Amino acid sequence: MIHQFIFGAPKPGWTAEEFQDYWLNVHAVKYASKIPQIKRYLIDSRIPYEGDMGDPVLPHQGVAEIWLENEQEQLASLQTEEFLQGARADEPNWAAFWSSIVLDTTAHTVFAGPPRNDRHPDWVKLTMLLKRRPGLALAEYRQRLLGTYSANASRLPGLRRYLQCHTRDGAYVFGEAPFDSVEQLWFDDVEALRAALTGPYFTTRVKPALDELVDPKYVFSLVAREDWVIGPETP
Repeated sequence: MIHQFIFGAPKPGWTAEEFQDYWLNVHAVKYASKIPQIKRYLIDSRIPYEGDMGDPVLPHQGVAEIWLENEQEQLASLQTEEFLQGARADEPNWAAFWSSIVLDTTAHTVFAGPPRNDRHPDWVKLTMLLKRRPGLALAEYRQRLLGTYSANASRLPGLRRYLQCHTRDGAYVFGEAPFDSVEQLWFDDVEALRAALTGPYFTTRVKPALDELVDPKYVFSLVAREDWVIGPETP
């Protein structure tokens, strides 16, 4: 199963609120969700958080998460009328599509938490884009990220769910992928997230373990609330 991330930014002149409203209530409903190969579809709308990582911070104001069965289904989806005449044609109406970041990943659930349907709607989610340190082999990066690093990160105080998504091998056929993985960590609210990321456990256990693996120039994050468009469970 492909877990695809699309980081989107507003077209010039649009506010974050206008962009998020159009994405969730118009584009997702009228166009993107009509593509028949999409199994599940989720919109993450960015919320203000003073601790966003990255210099500069990401300009993106939301993330679409899309689940597709495999590369064959993905190719078929890009050839449908719903995509070509619908979702793709609508992009210039609301998005700075030239600045989008698209990553196809394979998801690894490190800490599942409660079933999707039982999660509190006020949960917030930290999404991190990560690139491995120069000289570190991709296979070793993936192994250590899922190993010692995950063992530390999964014990963060207040953590409700933890997903690690590795960029699929196809992104490396002709060179390097822009990012090697996406991390997602859920918390009850912004206050719980802030307490976790500023607390001593993160400072002494999680951040040092992460710093051993990633290039600090390519660590970015945003905090969001999620809205399901298709799902959470497959019909």
